[in-house]
Amino acid sequence: MTRLLLLTVLSVFCVAAHAGPQINVGTVYDYLDGDKSTYLKRVFNSGDSTAFVKVNVLEIVYDADGTPREIPIETSADKASRDGLMASPARLIVPAQGMQGTRLLYMGERDRERYFRVRFVPVVPEKEDEFVVGNEEREDYKKTLSAGVNVMTGFGTIFFVRPKDARFETAIHETDSRYELRNNGNTVLVLDEFKSCSLSKETDCGATTKHHVMAGKSYSFDKEKGREYRFKLIEGERKQDMRVVSR
Repeated sequence: MTRLLLLTVLSVFCVAAHAGPQINVGTVYDYLDGDKSTYLKRVFNSGDSTAFVKVNVLEIVYDADGTPREIPIETSADKASRDGLMASPARLIVPAQGMQGTRLLYMGERDRERYFRVRFVPVVPEKEDEFVVGNEEREDYKKTLSAGVNVMTGFGTIFFVRPKDARFETAIHETDSRYELRNNGNTVLVLDEFKSCSLSKETDCGATTKHHVMAGKSYSFDKEKGREYRFKLIEGERKQDMRVVSR
């Protein structure tokens, strides 16, 4: 998995926590299949006041040495639309104990896989934010928040757009001491719920992790004697339970 996808996707935005909005966006990783162009992402608010949420989208690209960068979405060649992913609406007003959704729409060629960072940022509404809120309501909201210290938490997610003709081809190479899984397809595959456990002591297990193996890349690990490695190999809709034992 690349360095960028290993970055922590949770970021905290502090403002002037007794009360306030508390948003949740569900899964951190989302995938748009090759035959789909839209994806509904739901934002939940378990707090006791309304959440005003901005949705920001950047594309993740990689330099020749594999270094990831986040860049703005460009317009298409005809200037009529954006070339990439956009959120509609990009401003959400989520009521307390409620939910709102934004539709992530992909426009552009589907000859290769593309990656996007989608950020959901709670804010205090200002006139320039384009929220449909009157001046009086805006000021009342600010007064409510100022009654205590509020921590408003934003989330960053990773969005994978698969190519139109997505193809999965997983090659496994195993020796007595090492296990390697290579992605020879053209779209990302997932190793989910990856865990290493002792064969002799049931409670001796490592942390459960998730790994993305991008097209043309590999994931491998050393096999420690007396342990087993369990994970789910996910290739789009296909899921397969895997178990690797080293005695």
